Amino acid sequence: MIYASLNEKLGIAIEPALLELALTHSSYSYENGKTQDNERLEFLGDSVLGFIVTDHIYLANPDLAEGELSRLRNSTVSAKTLSVAAENIGLGPYLKLGKGELATGGSTKPNILADAMEAIIGAAFLSLGIDAAKKIIENFIFPLIDDKSTLLETTEPRTVLLDLLKKSGKPAPSFVVEHIGPDHDRTFFAKIVLVDEVLGEGSARSRKAAEAEAAIQALAKLRS
Repeated sequence: MIYASLNEKLGIAIEPALLELALTHSSYSYENGKTQDNERLEFLGDSVLGFIVTDHIYLANPDLAEGELSRLRNSTVSAKTLSVAAENIGLGPYLKLGKGELATGGSTKPNILADAMEAIIGAAFLSLGIDAAKKIIENFIFPLIDDKSTLLETTEPRTVLLDLLKKSGKPAPSFVVEHIGPDHDRTFFAKIVLVDEVLGEGSARSRKAAEAEAAIQALAKLRS
C-alpha cells in the first residue's frame, strides 16, 4: 500500500484510513464531493503537539523564564518548524490535493505541509495513543529545537532583531512596507531602516513574510 512506506518513515503503524485522512487537504475534499478532509485531525494534533512540546521544553530548560519558554514553544509549533519537519519526512508526495493546489505546487507550500504534520500527529494519537504521537514529535520535531537561538532566529527573526538592537543600545528600526498588484495577488516589499541605513530588504506574498525576510537579512548584516 502507498502509505506503508510513510508509516515506515514515521516508525509506527498508523491505521491506513486515518493516515489517508490526515493527508487529505480540503482542496481535494472539495473537488471530490466534499468528502472528509484533515482539518479535524489537524485540530487534534495541534493540541497534542502543544502539550508534548510544552512538557519537553519546561523540563529541558529549567533556567528559562516564562516569557522565554513561551517564545521557544511558539517557535517549535510554528508553521515554519512543522513544515521543515514535514520536508525531512518527505511528506509532500503523499498529500492528496485538489487540481488547483497541485498546479501551484501545493505539496511544497509550508502551511499545507505544517497542517498535514499536525494531522498526522492527531492520527497517530487516535490510532495508537499518546506514546506514538510523542515518538513522531521526538524523532522529527525535537531535533529542530536543539539550537534554540537558530530556531528563534528562523521563526521569529523580527523579534530577535529588535532584541539584538535593544541589547546593543541602538534605537528601534523602521519597517517600511509597500506592495504592488491587486488585493487577490499582491507582492509586498519590506525595508528595515536604522537611522539612515537600510539593514535588510525582503519581498513575499504577505506583509509578515516580507518583513521576516528583511529581518533575516538584517540579522546577517549586523553579525557579519
